[in-house]
Amino acid sequence: MKETIVIVPAYNEELNIKTLLDEVRSAGPDLDVVILNDGSLDRTAEAARRSGAKVIDLPCNLGVGGAVQAGFSYAYENGYQYAVRIDGDGQHPPSEIPRLLEAIKSSEADLILGSRFLGEKSYGSTRLRYCGIYLLAQFLSLICRRKVTDPTSGFQALRRPLMYFFSQAYPMDYPEPEALALMRRQGYDFAEVPAVFRERQAGVSSIQGWGTLYYMLKVFLALIVDRARSVDPRLSRQRVMEAMQHGRDGY
Repeated sequence: MKETIVIVPAYNEELNIKTLLDEVRSAGPDLDVVILNDGSLDRTAEAARRSGAKVIDLPCNLGVGGAVQAGFSYAYENGYQYAVRIDGDGQHPPSEIPRLLEAIKSSEADLILGSRFLGEKSYGSTRLRYCGIYLLAQFLSLICRRKVTDPTSGFQALRRPLMYFFSQAYPMDYPEPEALALMRRQGYDFAEVPAVFRERQAGVSSIQGWGTLYYMLKVFLALIVDRARSVDPRLSRQRVMEAMQHGRDGY
């Protein structure tokens, strides 16, 4: 059984990927890395391979949800105990990975979420985006019955049972907030730790200006719709844990 893999969804991140991979190696020389090349139109895949990373070329642009799910499937099928997800744009400093791994290994949580809003403020954003994130955090805290401060954070560390769950059922459109709500309904737990974020190193974010408000409204609607769907008992934390304990890993 292998220990830890770093999952990096990447779309048109040719200018960021080499520096990011160098930083991952500095943060943890023993960490394995897989790049999910999500139909990039530039030379993201070539840059990643030249840097020595394992690259999975997805057949088309699946979006962040599909790319991350593919990463979790790869991590689970290859026997990893822990997975760390970071974005390919450099906003999640690899130097923070040890903090997340220490938290997941020393707690009973299935997922540790790196929050930019705990501890010292390290990441600037617009007032509109802050307001949207705050309202979404309040709503998620209510339905998850867990305090959430950074519902859109993609900086995460998770255990093997949750890898299996996410490999089978991971939201496509608004993965970060929907995934928190979905995993809680299935009996999994999460916690947050402070994490330093930074601005994207190159390129432009796909969500800007009033698009932020539109995004948040669609997330709220998706979360409400998700609440009306029934849970799958086969994917509950209890069932998955029992299967793994009885040697039916991957049932």
